[in-house]
Amino acid sequence: MRAVAIDAHGGLEQVRLRTDWPEPSAGPGQAVVEVKACGLNYLDIFVLHGMPGLPVEMPRIPGGDISGVVHSVGAGVGREWVGRRVLVDPHIKHGGALGEHGNGGLCERIAVDADNLIAMPDAVTFEQAASLPIAYGTAYRMMITRGHLQPGELVLILGASGGVGTGCVQIAKNLEARVIACASSASKLKRLQELGADYVIDYTREDFSKRAWEISGKKGVDVLVNYTGGDTWVPSLRTLARYGRLLTCGATAGFDPKTDIRYIWRREVNIIGANGWTRQDLEALLGAVERGSIKPIIHAVYPLAESREAMRVMEDREVFGKIIVQP
Repeated sequence: MRAVAIDAHGGLEQVRLRTDWPEPSAGPGQAVVEVKACGLNYLDIFVLHGMPGLPVEMPRIPGGDISGVVHSVGAGVGREWVGRRVLVDPHIKHGGALGEHGNGGLCERIAVDADNLIAMPDAVTFEQAASLPIAYGTAYRMMITRGHLQPGELVLILGASGGVGTGCVQIAKNLEARVIACASSASKLKRLQELGADYVIDYTREDFSKRAWEISGKKGVDVLVNYTGGDTWVPSLRTLARYGRLLTCGATAGFDPKTDIRYIWRREVNIIGANGWTRQDLEALLGAVERGSIKPIIHAVYPLAESREAMRVMEDREVFGKIIVQP
């Protein structure tokens, strides 16, 4: 079977197409899914480079967002699943996600727990479904389940042009919130405006905190989405209004930033973490895509043999939306 695997922690040279990967079989309670589309996430870059204190067994097939057709099932799984179009919940029962703590979807077929199968509506494409779990699922949980975003609130989204960011913009606009979207180029900002952003900020040209403070009438924003960390952390705290909420689900620019706790107590702000998604979040998102209220933004679709280039584009932040790989 063909598969793309990371041989060892390091650079993109460690990403290699294999033609001899063992064919999976469905054990008890499992199903083998023929992969039709696999979405990449920045998590795959973390797996490639390695994270301190988070060892990953190598070689590892990356790619946690998987859609496809059920090829076969093991004992204890109803045969009615065979032939169904499915989205795979990337959550692993003992913790972690496919593509990190277990092999992911950059392959032709994958064995997964049947409990992770979610039937796809006919109106949702494989590419759309493979855009959802880790990025849009995380965005939904962060904004709705944990963040309790309300209509009319002013929300600032850092890194708004990526998978999580474009999901946050759409979710916020569906709630009739006002959106300030931050990105790194004029072309990305234009597309964010087309997506519904009310205000845009090029953070490479101006201080996003100062500009957002002006936009808010010097009152601060109600909600700020920051999954970058690093040197954006303190400016984010400065940007919040009294009783504001800072939502975080990651740290793509550094997980151990300097902070300034004065802003936390003086403005009585809340820092709220969101760790992933739930099956209910994914089912809600599939319904939203079926209705057309969420339209996953897909930057490009790559064949399996070009997975290394797909990961390079994502690592170099040349994307707007999601990167999809088709085996």
